[in-house]
Amino acid sequence: MSSIKDRQRAAARARLEKEMAERSAAARKRKQRNAIIGSAIGVVIVVVAAGLIVTKLQHDDKKKPSAASGKPPAGTVSCTWTPADPSTGGKVKDVGTPPTTAPNVGTEVMTLNTNLGKIEATIDLTKAPCTGASFAFLAAKKFLDGSKCHRMVNQPGFQVLQCGDPFAKGKGYRESDGTGGPSYTMAEENLPTDANNPYPAGSIAMANTGQPNSTGSQFFICTADTKLPASYTLLGKITTGLNIAQQVIKAGDDEAFKAQAGGGHPKKELDITTMTVAAS
Repeated sequence: MSSIKDRQRAAARARLEKEMAERSAAARKRKQRNAIIGSAIGVVIVVVAAGLIVTKLQHDDKKKPSAASGKPPAGTVSCTWTPADPSTGGKVKDVGTPPTTAPNVGTEVMTLNTNLGKIEATIDLTKAPCTGASFAFLAAKKFLDGSKCHRMVNQPGFQVLQCGDPFAKGKGYRESDGTGGPSYTMAEENLPTDANNPYPAGSIAMANTGQPNSTGSQFFICTADTKLPASYTLLGKITTGLNIAQQVIKAGDDEAFKAQAGGGHPKKELDITTMTVAAS
């Protein structure tokens, strides 16, 4: 009787051990499978994350100029604004300085709204980017609003109307001696290459002291073909209102500058109500 019970217990134990062994084997397989899947997912995540990082770095590199190159972004140039030299005795209206980079593509329209009508000129930024940037900056600061064109010259081959002194204000030019400008100067650019007609009628050119890098805010409108040394930046070309400046020249001057630079205050006053510069 006991032998039968012993055999039954042995058989039951064997079945239990087999079931336990099968469960253990199944558990090991699940663990191995889960480990493999988890490892694979981790690799995918790492690869994807690495790809995203590389892509972002490449995108950022495209957006920013290379620090090592020191070059300005494409479509711009570097401009240097030199503090105005107080030893020259000029009056200074300090409104800060323009950005150190300026666009060198496209054109802008400079508009002088005056008491005699509107004068418009085109500025080619491919030729005079820094001077154009300076005028856009000064226009935004209302630098020349309310000023007068303070000097004119009417001689054969030299007919110009000079403007751009922020202190040229008041009745009879009381506040101007013709030396005013911003607190910075810049290098000359876009100098004429045509020796026969360097400053054609309608040209707007920048005045300077005769020294390099002394261009400020003063400019002269050539009302007829004008032959001067090719030392003055060609800023732009008048497209509307040249006849207004010609009327002022025709009216004559008071010879106030005859003993110095020549010419004098225009008898027919031209007041710049506002100056604007906008992309065209």
